[in-house]
Amino acid sequence: MLVLLPPSETKAAGGDGPPLELDALAHPELTPTRRKLAEALRSLAADVPASLSALGISARQTGEVERNAALFDSPTAPGLERYTGVLFDALDVRSLAAPERSRADARLAVASALFGLVRGSDRIPAYRLSGGSALPGLGGLRTVWRPVLEPVLQGSDEFVVDLRSGAYAELARVPGAVSVRVLSESADGKRKVVSHHNKSHKGRLARVLAAAADEPADVDGVLRLARGAGMRVEQESERALCVVVPA
Repeated sequence: MLVLLPPSETKAAGGDGPPLELDALAHPELTPTRRKLAEALRSLAADVPASLSALGISARQTGEVERNAALFDSPTAPGLERYTGVLFDALDVRSLAAPERSRADARLAVASALFGLVRGSDRIPAYRLSGGSALPGLGGLRTVWRPVLEPVLQGSDEFVVDLRSGAYAELARVPGAVSVRVLSESADGKRKVVSHHNKSHKGRLARVLAAAADEPADVDGVLRLARGAGMRVEQESERALCVVVPA
């Protein structure tokens, strides 16, 4: 099973690993594109105003540009510990027991605008690049990633659960994946899509799927594990699930 996670804009600082080694990351077929993007991002960092514009951030966030300038020099950390925020707080990989963490590293992958896919144990530096960004000379990232990332994901024989957000799902389509959305239900039974807090529920689901001793191989397996963990999950179609939470 492969569970695709969205990344977070925020990244944990520091790390105890050596500087970035692109050749050491999983999915080496992505290395040329990773290198092209990383070098373009580092070069762009020499022009702070241009970086702020391309990254869609304010002058108060110049520290993010400094991170990009140091991409090949700063310390690294495991991917599942580098990303922060609501989803990763709920996932909380640091609290997993050793066997569970091993399963999480094998089953989870973070969609990344810079690296394409980041496996749990891939060591990466802190960086700033969003799925909707466009880099000078390269254009939009969907154009950059689709030709190389889609074959990797679509060519896998793994059962895929796709928790990515829209911009990252656009980087590579996975037609056979099971999608998941989060709905809130009010006392009168009316439902609506959950926006910000959907990340917390997706993080919880990812933790359940990652840590389970029995790896699910189909939708029924996902439903069984999620419901066993106390989550209310319903099947909407052959390849679509929804997590239902109180309004």
